[in-house]
Amino acid sequence: MKIIRSGQLKFIPASHEDPKAPGVLKKVLLQKDDLIDGNIRMINWALLPVGKSFRAHYHEDMEEVFIILKGMAMIRIDKEETVLEKEDVVVVPVGKVHEMKNIGDEDVEYIVVGVSQEKGGKTVVV
Repeated sequence: MKIIRSGQLKFIPASHEDPKAPGVLKKVLLQKDDLIDGNIRMINWALLPVGKSFRAHYHEDMEEVFIILKGMAMIRIDKEETVLEKEDVVVVPVGKVHEMKNIGDEDVEYIVVGVSQEKGGKTVVV
């Protein structure tokens, strides 16, 4: 599991901006070398209500990136577990069983991006 605490990252000028007077700033969350070679399979805005969790599962040929927008959740990837909060990012590697539970007092909202190796793999619920 790779965790990025984006709240601790600094904003920097976007590459197309004048570094001395940028119009837009960015935080680099992940770069090409941080992810598998593949194709974006999906980009979803997800909602995990208070007290709810999603079922443990894995993807045979897809890596997922979760970007927490709101709330607090516990994520377990294989036997490793951590708490995610607003602005945290986690990468779930291909083939790793993962599940997430809302452990806070507000709904968790997050963006999830799926990067597929396009090998015909399935999602497997365990």
